[in-house]
Amino acid sequence: MRRIIAIALWLLALPALAQQPATVDRARLESRLAAVGVLIEKSTAAKQIDASGDTRAAAQRQKAREVHRQAQRAFDAGDLQRASVLLPEASMLMFEAVRLAAPEKVMAEKARNDFDSRRESVRSLLAAQRRIAAEKPDMPGAKEASRTVERLLTEAQALAETDNLIQARARLDEAYLAAKASISSMRTGDTLVRTLKFDSKEDEYHYEVDRNDTHRMLVQLLIENKRGADANVGRAVERAAGLRSQADSAAARGAHAEAIKLLEDSTGELVRAIRNAGIYIPG
Repeated sequence: MRRIIAIALWLLALPALAQQPATVDRARLESRLAAVGVLIEKSTAAKQIDASGDTRAAAQRQKAREVHRQAQRAFDAGDLQRASVLLPEASMLMFEAVRLAAPEKVMAEKARNDFDSRRESVRSLLAAQRRIAAEKPDMPGAKEASRTVERLLTEAQALAETDNLIQARARLDEAYLAAKASISSMRTGDTLVRTLKFDSKEDEYHYEVDRNDTHRMLVQLLIENKRGADANVGRAVERAAGLRSQADSAAARGAHAEAIKLLEDSTGELVRAIRNAGIYIPG
């Protein structure tokens, strides 16, 4: 399907020769005619339209076929300018026919590909989280955090296997942010990671901003997924927002050390909110 769309967009993106009659290349135009003909009559897209039985798609394809015939006749008559104007129209009509033939299939394929890609990202983060946990065997909650991400992954996969990709993706996003938040929490104050040696307090402040943003996104996602309705979650989120606002103000006046402390406190409130929503992360 991606190849079909790419071909159609390539054909549409070619400059109209009518705007540049002096640069008309007959051989190139002939090649384009043949390519659009294949798209309409012999491509996977054409077969998809036939198989779909969708009358609207079939009618749109017939329009594309007729416009392509007009372009071919213009080419044969030596009217290269008209042929070059008609070809993009034929491509566009065929592209619309493909969309009508299987809009749900196209969207489902994209959702499946997005799910698979996100799942691999979560697996990579989980592997990193486990490595850090192994380096810090005394870190409270590290193993529990790994089990949380594993559970979310399992739930997401089970939902995907029943073609419930919307909820599956939501669960995957929870797993992704939980793993990322877990990693950042485990690293906070870690002498191993502090060997990163921030060049300035401002750099360290931006690092803490990223940590805070990750936790905020996870809380927001949990709330959107109806997993953060506990009153304690709301109160923790409000406290976190107030501390974040103070941190931003401190940073704006150059007090980055103060801003870092405020951000750490804000992130701590978000950790509490996340735990109250049923997702365990260290912190």
